[in-house]
Amino acid sequence: MAIRPVLRMGEPSLLAIAEPVADFDTPELHALIQDMQDTMEYMDGAGIAAPQIGVGLRVVIFGVGQNPRYPDADQVPYTILINPVLTPVSDLLEDGWEGCLSVPGMRGIVPRHTRLHYKGFDQFGNPIDRLVSGFHARVVQHECDHLDGILYPMRIQDLKNFGYTDVLFPDSDIADD
Repeated sequence: MAIRPVLRMGEPSLLAIAEPVADFDTPELHALIQDMQDTMEYMDGAGIAAPQIGVGLRVVIFGVGQNPRYPDADQVPYTILINPVLTPVSDLLEDGWEGCLSVPGMRGIVPRHTRLHYKGFDQFGNPIDRLVSGFHARVVQHECDHLDGILYPMRIQDLKNFGYTDVLFPDSDIADD
């Protein structure tokens, strides 16, 4: 369909709370998901949320196979997740480096729950119900934060752990966001 411009940090609409999807399996929803997929793939993203392309709906997609932006990450199955509900399984948090298509060229260390239960629906209205851990849990939390107007720098606890990718990792093959 189309590669859409990704809104960048500072854009007021990225701070808004997205609305639930009311109707599934519609041409409009399928077109939105295709645009999100095209945009995510074009930018080598691990995921993308509808608000990042200017659509205020509770829709995220994510999936990681071989990704130059996350060369050491575990694989995460491609998922379309609509109207998600996240429930941490434990209080254990783990720090990890994150980047974002809406915060290009930067990375920061963000604490996230290590184990997570999430529910939601696919684009046809079929239920999704998963218990995940590790990088999969991190990606889901990051993408779903966008639905509540939260960008990962808002979760960084020590700004000494936030900077430009090429400065933080000068000898790395990690691609610039």
